[in-house]
Amino acid sequence: MRLAGIFVMAACSTQSGHMASNQSLSSDTESALRSALEDERDAEDTYAAVMTKHGEMRPFANIIHAERRHQQELIALFESYGIEVPKRHAKAIEVPTTIAGACRQAIEAETRNIAMYDKLLAGIEQEDIRQTFLRLQTASRDRHLPAFERCLGRRSE
Repeated sequence: MRLAGIFVMAACSTQSGHMASNQSLSSDTESALRSALEDERDAEDTYAAVMTKHGEMRPFANIIHAERRHQQELIALFESYGIEVPKRHAKAIEVPTTIAGACRQAIEAETRNIAMYDKLLAGIEQEDIRQTFLRLQTASRDRHLPAFERCLGRRSE
């Protein structure tokens, strides 16, 4: 009997390690997941565009990898709750003409990201989604934002 319990747990686990959920999400929670994924994708696309224009450089080169990991965490939640992962849509990205401008743009984006998670967290009841949002917000606040602030501090226009 004990082995059967282990088998059931393994069968319900997704590749990411999240447990599959039979719980359906409210439309607001699904919308929050979509908003978070779109924002993380936008960050990746913006940082890629900056490096296309200005060359590969830190912190953009490091943080773009983090944005991709963030997307994977969110996609794992979509899969865990049986929600179709939204398709990625190309957007026009305006890249500043200077690296300092790009750092400033990234500071603004990370600041908006932190505020977005504050707003989204207010309506989330599911602990796995809350914890993921908190982790992603912490990364923006404690790692990405300071890195871009240092980036700006090292450059002048």
